[in-house]
Amino acid sequence: MREALDLARTTPAGDVPVGALVFDASGRVVGRGVNRREADGDPTAHAEVEAIRAAARELGTWRLDGCELVVTLEPCTMCAGTILGARVASLVFGAWEPKTGAVGSLFDALRDPHHLHTVEVRAGVLAEENAALLGAFFRDLR
Repeated sequence: MREALDLARTTPAGDVPVGALVFDASGRVVGRGVNRREADGDPTAHAEVEAIRAAARELGTWRLDGCELVVTLEPCTMCAGTILGARVASLVFGAWEPKTGAVGSLFDALRDPHHLHTVEVRAGVLAEENAALLGAFFRDLR
């Protein structure tokens, strides 16, 4: 999570500082991403999506079986869907997102038993540090 937090600090100016890493089953980083919606003018350029895309390219497959995604902020609905679609095995996230979070805050898309694939989730890892980075961004924005 500390590596994801360091990555979040490299987010382009104007984008919400979120960092995401995908690890393969051996623990090797195979994908990295930061939020780039503003920088790229792309509504899908969330850190999780960017990291999953990079991992799929690196591994040569869209199926990220056995991979773990580590992200500094609770994923939104779009990102939760991407995690499910990519068959990511586990998710570790830092700060809770009470306005858009889809992994426990508003609802829990990843552990819904109706899905064909469910994801193991660890939440709140270094939550205070991750929330502090986000809080500073939004304070400066105002």
